[in-house]
Amino acid sequence: MTSLSHVHSPSDIPLQDETLGQCFDRVTELHAGREAVVFLAQGVRWTYARLREEVDRVAAGLLRLGLRPGDRVGIWSPNRFEWILTQFATAKVGLIQVNINPAYRAAELAHALVSVGCRALVCAPRFKNSDYLGIVRELAPELAGSRPGQLCAARLPGLQMVIPLDDASGSVDTTGCIPFAELRQPCAAEELAAMQTVAAGCRPDDPINIQFTSGTTGLPKGATLSHFNILNNALIVGRQIRFGPDETLCLALPLYHCFGMVLGSLMVLANGARIVYPGESFDPGTALAAIGSEACTAFYGVPTMFIAALEHPDFDSTDLASLRTGIMGGAPCPEAVMRRVMTDMHIPEITIAFGMTETSPASFQTSADDSLARRVSTVGTLLPHAEARIADAEGHPLPRGTPGEVLVRGYLVMKGYWGDDAATATAIDADGWMHTGDIGVLDDTGYLSVVGRIKDVVIRGGENIFPREVEEFLFGHEAVEQVAVFGVPDERMGEELCAWIRLREGRVVSEAEIRAYCQERIARFKIPRYIRFVETFPMTVTGKIQKFVMRKEMAEALKPPASA
Repeated sequence: MTSLSHVHSPSDIPLQDETLGQCFDRVTELHAGREAVVFLAQGVRWTYARLREEVDRVAAGLLRLGLRPGDRVGIWSPNRFEWILTQFATAKVGLIQVNINPAYRAAELAHALVSVGCRALVCAPRFKNSDYLGIVRELAPELAGSRPGQLCAARLPGLQMVIPLDDASGSVDTTGCIPFAELRQPCAAEELAAMQTVAAGCRPDDPINIQFTSGTTGLPKGATLSHFNILNNALIVGRQIRFGPDETLCLALPLYHCFGMVLGSLMVLANGARIVYPGESFDPGTALAAIGSEACTAFYGVPTMFIAALEHPDFDSTDLASLRTGIMGGAPCPEAVMRRVMTDMHIPEITIAFGMTETSPASFQTSADDSLARRVSTVGTLLPHAEARIADAEGHPLPRGTPGEVLVRGYLVMKGYWGDDAATATAIDADGWMHTGDIGVLDDTGYLSVVGRIKDVVIRGGENIFPREVEEFLFGHEAVEQVAVFGVPDERMGEELCAWIRLREGRVVSEAEIRAYCQERIARFKIPRYIRFVETFPMTVTGKIQKFVMRKEMAEALKPPASA
């Protein structure tokens, strides 16, 4: 009988039934004298005892403002120490932290705040070319005439408090705002006691975090996660990479994203280890310098981050011998890059993780002992305490080796999309399966290969083409450094294949040579009809290539000229 693509992963280690606050208090007491967090750009080095003191002050300060368990508190900022304080302070007293992408502009910010009903917004004054407070004032001009904490804005109903982070220049207008520094002031013993009473009333299954995700269609939706979801996912992933109290993670990923927040800061601090933030955003030179100076043992990133580090002028002169492990996720990794990460970058135990915000986020992961082939062709096996299947359109498991949608079930599945029962019901079926939208193949040993997204499959003349397969093939060309393959509209074939290619420095290759490389090696219908050589790709702030932007640009470029 043919084995079906259905796996579950029991474990002898039970799930942890506690809140983030309970875990935080336990770990900070156990490791009080050890260094916990280092923010190099801000000159911050705190022990666990100091971190506990800072978090408790901010938690009490949030309650002093009148916020109560269940209220939503947005945070809109790059990687700063205040982000971590907000993360753990809100969790401790049952406030629901709402992660807001630092790249958002006015309309996106308004959607995020209004759709989940934020009462407070913690925000950086500015970052790079983004004037965060200026955008807030654009949406809420009423702030200029409001008393701090009493905002009443027509376009942002429900938002009462704007809490800007400290500004070193001192030039930011904070009229109507509550400075974050006020939350960090020493508080009376009775305030701390009241805060601990509120914390004691929190429960592991309470919602604690909202992260926006596009899902498969429509405006970003607020994936709602509980203490139980994210704490257990962090702990399980930590065990998968053999991470203990003596480790140091260099985290250059943005904290607003599940990868950075859960598998990064939460995983490290739940294990009593040390975490180093090189800067407010990713810079390969700064990240390399931090690894060398702080003797980091782990590094996280998406493949583009690893590529940027490997290609940086300081790479060969940086001492990376302390590195041991890490996680790569978000996109497939070319074999040549993975080989260099394992050898040249001294990360022999690098792992690949697969998941989505709605699954807290990781569901599959390779192990430290997996072969190079496993790390570049699969995303590993199912993590403990979860269940997964490869399913057809009706949700039934398919035979092993047959591509279908990846479905996941268990403790890691989100509580739902905030305030959107219809979207929740579409994503999570009546049997509790989260429909990921990813197309995968499960082999006989339980390793999952992700071959594409349902929405990314290119249907050319009736033939289904998985862009990732073509990308992996083109990566094999010695001159190709990075490639993205996607479909563009075509009147005759329905869709045609397009490839954007970035060549290695100093290499020159023609379209004809790329096509010649493809001939006799892959099926003719998989050879890209359109090839464009580029220097850069449109990226998200987490380093993921935005194929929808490329698709739109190519569709416009390929339109026939309007007749005179």
